[in-house]
Amino acid sequence: MKGYIHIYTGNGKGKTTAALGLAIRTVGAGKKVFIGQFLKSGDYSEMNALKQMASQVTVEHYGLGRFVKGRPTSDDVEAGMKGYRRIAQVIEKGEYDLVILDEGNIAVKYNIFSQKDLLDLFEKKPGHVEIVVTGRDAAPSVMERADLVIEMKEIKHYFQKGVKARRGIEK
Repeated sequence: MKGYIHIYTGNGKGKTTAALGLAIRTVGAGKKVFIGQFLKSGDYSEMNALKQMASQVTVEHYGLGRFVKGRPTSDDVEAGMKGYRRIAQVIEKGEYDLVILDEGNIAVKYNIFSQKDLLDLFEKKPGHVEIVVTGRDAAPSVMERADLVIEMKEIKHYFQKGVKARRGIEK
């Protein structure tokens, strides 16, 4: 089966959730999933659920959780590049059917790694591997190369009324 490249971007909620839904579907089909999370660290409910699927899902974190709208430190860049090199290795080996770069678009935006680096990953992809890259502000060249681009658009959000992130829903 041929694998494709997906980009989930936009300012709306649900990019990571959509990628994780695809991960669950992939596991349900008896296949293996690798998830590399850039820029995130901490305790998220979905990561707890994925631990229960550890025989088919590998999750690694390359974020220090120190910035989202700020500037990355040299430690952030070092952690992100370590993740980039690890994911490049995972993709080249082709042992996983689905590889997710969660917040990969943000890593590019903040120069953790370059657009060219991300495009190089796509070129190294064995034919059967599906790649998903999430995060706001996907680069035009990345969207052009992808086979599927989904934009999550926020129309209305209860955060605007002061609702905080809730465990099991937003975190």
